Amino acid sequence: MNDKHFSQTINVFHERTTPEQGKLVGYGAIIEALKLAVPIPRQLALISEIRRQYSTESWLVFTPRHQPKETLYDHLVFALKYEGINLLFFKKMFEKLKHATIEQWVNNEPLSLYSRKIWYLYEWLMQKPLALPDLKGGNYVLLVDEKLQYTSSVSINATRQRIKNNLPGTVDFCPLIQKTLKLEKYINENLSKKAELVLSSVHKDILLRTSSFLLLKDSKASFNIEGENPTQNRTVRWGRAIGQAGNKALSKEELLRLQQIVIENSRFVKMGYRTEGGFIGEHDRRTGEPIPEHISARWQDIEMLMTGLLLTSKKLIDCQFHPVLTAAKIAFGFVFIHPFVDGNGRLHRYFIHHLLSNMKFTPQAIIFPVSAAILEKIEEYRRVLENYSHPLLDLIRWEKTSDNNVEVLNDTMDYYRYFDATIQSEFLFECVDYTINKIIPEEVSYLQKYDQIKVWLDDRFQMPDKTVALLLRFLEQNNGLLSKRARDREFVELTDEEVKEIEHKYKMFFDI
Repeated sequence: MNDKHFSQTINVFHERTTPEQGKLVGYGAIIEALKLAVPIPRQLALISEIRRQYSTESWLVFTPRHQPKETLYDHLVFALKYEGINLLFFKKMFEKLKHATIEQWVNNEPLSLYSRKIWYLYEWLMQKPLALPDLKGGNYVLLVDEKLQYTSSVSINATRQRIKNNLPGTVDFCPLIQKTLKLEKYINENLSKKAELVLSSVHKDILLRTSSFLLLKDSKASFNIEGENPTQNRTVRWGRAIGQAGNKALSKEELLRLQQIVIENSRFVKMGYRTEGGFIGEHDRRTGEPIPEHISARWQDIEMLMTGLLLTSKKLIDCQFHPVLTAAKIAFGFVFIHPFVDGNGRLHRYFIHHLLSNMKFTPQAIIFPVSAAILEKIEEYRRVLENYSHPLLDLIRWEKTSDNNVEVLNDTMDYYRYFDATIQSEFLFECVDYTINKIIPEEVSYLQKYDQIKVWLDDRFQMPDKTVALLLRFLEQNNGLLSKRARDREFVELTDEEVKEIEHKYKMFFDI
């Protein structure tokens, strides 16, 4: 390509307004110049015309002294130095470049940190060697900059380039996460320890009952997120499965077992990995044509993608990658792939429970009701899913099938294995934080108050447990007042004074 087309002064780029006028550099400049079929990165790099350096949610702004030379190689060096590694970008770029170009860069600067990284990434992503001799000297260097992105604590030495591969994943599945102030804040807060402190003062009986309530709450919320109103039987059954999360190693067979629990009645659902296209969205009411909001991975790629996802999950567990970041990468990766015809959403949230439990992030004998937190943040959850899905719609070519499904026509596998999971990780941390600081304490407090008023009712009226439960349910449903229907039927034996006394006590115990 002609290098002179790199720099361009912009105010807007792909509908994204710059914080000030400046020159687009790094990944954004190369994507535009090479017309790469990749989503625009979460943050773009800009050279300020008024000599100041700062960052916003969507921009990294640098001073003129950071301006790279007008060559592809120098813009790549800038991107690696300041923006981190974007695996999807590199894969799509390597598919466009001649391998001789990479060989020339390395021959020009064989010991350069950046030419070695580019060389290693080419051979790792493309799975074929370049016509270059192994390096004979030089220090080993980390592939991923630990100041910019979250890395594996265990690295693999590549003697050929003298690179330490600290990528948190495998070549078949490796989403990356940028280090952000929000993520660093959550990690430094040590939410796992905070949860233990919240629960350490709770009586064991209350804790056991809290755990049971949370399982049911999370199970029902997970169905509700999918727009389903399950029977109590299905809720309990799925809650029981959630309660066992973390016990069995994840595998294809285990996922198939869990899918059967989720679906229950499989007469109209083809079980197992999809053998047809898939999408999330609507159908045109008049023609029946699909209107996708998300297009799932090609069914021909599912086996390889899921094998990579499961291997990466094991790798992250073994290297003790942060549990919440692990759960975000694996769980959201799963739901983006959408390997099943039905049940993907609930299994996606099961992955979160499994990994947080398996990696000892959640206290023993309790689960974080993440689905309940997601249900309360449902609009934000949709935005987080759309943040991944919508940019891909313009990059995926598809046609309608005879049964109004979609058939993907281009190679899309890399979109599902090399995505940026930063926003998904921040959202999951928000949900975990919400469960620890709000949902769990509220559930514990409710049960403690329930026990207090139960003792009072038993002492005052000698009510059996079943009657107490019914009475409190009526009071809860009617904001602390006993309805006329309940007074005329189930609790006709109570006098008006007794009813007032009960209502007063209820409001006192439950702070109404």
